[in-house]
Amino acid sequence: MPRLNAIDPATASGDAKELLDGIKKKIGMTPNLFKTMANAPAVLMAHLAFGDALSGGRFDAQAREAIALTVAGANSCEYCTSAHAAISKSLKVDGDEIERRYNGRSGDPKLDGALIFARQIVDKRGFVTNEDIANVRSAGHDDGAIVEIVANVATNLFTNYFNHVAETVVDFPAVEFEQSKAA
Repeated sequence: MPRLNAIDPATASGDAKELLDGIKKKIGMTPNLFKTMANAPAVLMAHLAFGDALSGGRFDAQAREAIALTVAGANSCEYCTSAHAAISKSLKVDGDEIERRYNGRSGDPKLDGALIFARQIVDKRGFVTNEDIANVRSAGHDDGAIVEIVANVATNLFTNYFNHVAETVVDFPAVEFEQSKAA
């Protein structure tokens, strides 16, 4: 049972309606996450703007989704795990790789370095070590990429925490992965 109400797009008004209509037009559905955020249109607008800005960065959709899965795994966010697994699948990522990404790893060495670092950011609450920075650099990421990894982690921390507070109803195919001890 959700703790915060989702706004029905059919009865929404003002900024909430405009934002929810725009989401449906863009992705073909209106996820419960966004319906619930629409209780505060400024928050929904900020979240969407942050995501849109990051989509113009150096990480492609698959890499951004990989970071999202890693953060969801670190925070045990059922909603985000299900949503980002479904999105990853639509981006042609196979099931084994999706599960690796949930556990903060990847079969691609460069992405693996980014995901290990993303998981360290979450686990260490941002207090990463010089060694952590050296390792992400040695995986092929420069300062700009490191900044974008932090930004992608931050936006996903927000949605994870939001879903924990709201107990958002999962409206994507539910998935469960075993949490790796190696992450």
